[in-house]
Amino acid sequence: MEQIRSVTPESAGWKYLAFEVIELQAGESSTHSEDAREQAVVPLSGAGTLSFDGADHEVSRDSVFTELSSVGYVPPKVDITVTAGDAPFTYAVGSAPAEGMYGAKLIEPSTIRSEIRGGGQAYRQVNHTLAMPIEAERLILYEVYVPRGTWSGWSPHCHDGFDGSPYLEEVYYFRMDRPEGFWMHRNWRDKGPEEDHFNDLFTGKDGDLATVPKGYHSSVACPGANMYFLNYLAGDLIGDERGTPPCFDSDCTWIENDWTAGEWGLPVVTNGDMQ
Repeated sequence: MEQIRSVTPESAGWKYLAFEVIELQAGESSTHSEDAREQAVVPLSGAGTLSFDGADHEVSRDSVFTELSSVGYVPPKVDITVTAGDAPFTYAVGSAPAEGMYGAKLIEPSTIRSEIRGGGQAYRQVNHTLAMPIEAERLILYEVYVPRGTWSGWSPHCHDGFDGSPYLEEVYYFRMDRPEGFWMHRNWRDKGPEEDHFNDLFTGKDGDLATVPKGYHSSVACPGANMYFLNYLAGDLIGDERGTPPCFDSDCTWIENDWTAGEWGLPVVTNGDMQ
């Protein structure tokens, strides 16, 4: 077993969310046990078995870029064992504090809602992998598909308690469909007391991740590679409250009325001698 990526409340400096990406070799197993946390397992590539609550569930996924997958959800005190098939199996597992409001379940692809959001250069597909109306206690999961050269999370939003927003912690796990591809992600605050302002910029390649402890945030794919990211979120929202929207940056929402407003056509300024 190889732990490819890991975020804990201690490493992130926050309260609720834990996240791992794990690769099992053929035939290997890993059991995830939590006495006071709910867990969700998302297959990323390969075939394997999710065993929980007295049942075995065969799952497979050729790639995050080609198909949806079933997702395993368990409440506290219910173990989930992941076993690889005849080849390596890679999956994500995340957890958050819970009391056991909801039972264990396998979330089938047919129940996962998909939508297209945005427009212009902020056009993306969002799959509600473990989001309302799919029940969980604190965990929220999305899988997002972003065409190359395009932004996600625009208009920018925050969910850190600022301006009345709900408090949620968030992990972005990025995949790019070309090896030279890269992403950029920004967390920032430019409103409220000046001493609270900050500007944090992250970049990475296929398989890297970013965390969102606070602030407005948005991500972009380089022009040469399409981008997928897996979001795990958890925070103060419980049960049906998980459908509460974030707070959007009012300086940027104007574009949603017309994604082409003010858009340049080239050339803009020339000396009359265009090549």
